[in-house]
Amino acid sequence: MLRRDGLCQQAAALYRKPIRAPILPAMTDTAPLSAPQSSSGFDLTPPTEPERQRLEADLTAEEARVLLHHGTEAPFCGGLLGEKSPGVYCCRECGLPLFEYRTKFESGTGWPSFYAPFDAAHVKEVRDTSYGMVRIETRCARCDSHQGHVFPDGPAPTRLRYCINSVSLQFVKSGDPLPDPLHRGDKVPA
Repeated sequence: MLRRDGLCQQAAALYRKPIRAPILPAMTDTAPLSAPQSSSGFDLTPPTEPERQRLEADLTAEEARVLLHHGTEAPFCGGLLGEKSPGVYCCRECGLPLFEYRTKFESGTGWPSFYAPFDAAHVKEVRDTSYGMVRIETRCARCDSHQGHVFPDGPAPTRLRYCINSVSLQFVKSGDPLPDPLHRGDKVPA
């Protein structure tokens, strides 16, 4: 399920102006909060601290460097760069589907590139001013792990290029079950 409406304008706007935190209304209701869910039906509730510790303990040193410390793998070295099979690319840390094979394209940059996320709510965008430049970092919306960056130079229909580290992703072939390390019953909608 792809949500293409307004993605290009949203990403372009992030490059032009600083991001301000939203002003949230005061909570006056005592009703229990429901778990945040994406339009494709995935629970986006962040992992609890014990869950996070368990997920992070399962990462290799390179995965931890990229996912937890905002590192970057060397170009043209990632294991998913040449992957062309039908399937879905999930967050290596928490298993949330981030990209579909249909949106992958060859950008020539040395990293897997996609023109749209699996669901716009699954990929969080954060203004990144490191290394003396302005970029938009992409993170998993559920576990907040670093995935890569998005640039406004991709192909139609979005004109976006999500440039993602292979080590941040886990590829799942069509028909195979999704990773579900948080035991939330994650399944690709039919």
